[in-house]
Amino acid sequence: MLDYGFDMSEVELDLARTDLIAEGETLDALVSAAPDWSAPTPATGWTIAHQIAHLAAADANVLTALRTPESFDDVLRQTEAAGGRQADLDAAAGAAQPRSTLLRQWRTGRHELATALGDLPPDRPFPWFGSDVTAALMVPLRLLETWAHGQDVFDALGVAHPPTNRLRYVAFLGVLGRELSFYAAGSPTPTDSFRVELTGPDGDEWAWGPADAAQRIRGTAVDFCLRATQRRPLAETGLTAVGPDAQRWLEIARAFL
Repeated sequence: MLDYGFDMSEVELDLARTDLIAEGETLDALVSAAPDWSAPTPATGWTIAHQIAHLAAADANVLTALRTPESFDDVLRQTEAAGGRQADLDAAAGAAQPRSTLLRQWRTGRHELATALGDLPPDRPFPWFGSDVTAALMVPLRLLETWAHGQDVFDALGVAHPPTNRLRYVAFLGVLGRELSFYAAGSPTPTDSFRVELTGPDGDEWAWGPADAAQRIRGTAVDFCLRATQRRPLAETGLTAVGPDAQRWLEIARAFL
């Protein structure tokens, strides 16, 4: 099982699930009012419709893993056979549907998923890509993806994406993605401790890591989340680093493969 250190009580999971639902509703309100889903987004070759189709397909995969774990092997085989193109194929297939059909599928799927994740004990594992996961991890992961792909849509429409305290989950996954970032870049993982200090949307300070760590990152939560989800280059953020390893992390930061 992936060990992200993300333990939650049932109460905490319910609060996180409420944030996931709210993030979906924010994006739903935006795309429902958008006149043209064929508008290109920052993701090469992906329109607004592709972004929504991708989210719908991912929700459907999680539901398969939860409801019929034995059938998730078929999803894994199909993904492996596609050779890294499965996300593009799913997005293209969904985007080819009528807008009303795609919107209905996405709404139905995300509501069913939120309910299913809420019914599951936080620490009960179920299959996912690469390893088993739990609801305590999947809820933040779905929130991260909804927010990140939502950012693409906000950018496509030229609309500001108001930051909320829901970013705490995205930021935390970004912090946990440090080792993944170095691994994906083919670089050795530093052994020094790291400290991440972020200012949340309401002015609260969010911090992870030892207070006396030599490697340090500072900035706003929204800038860190945009960088960790690879929605902004480092130069377009106000993030600062102390220490060469911290600087390198910001250059290669990612919260997912």
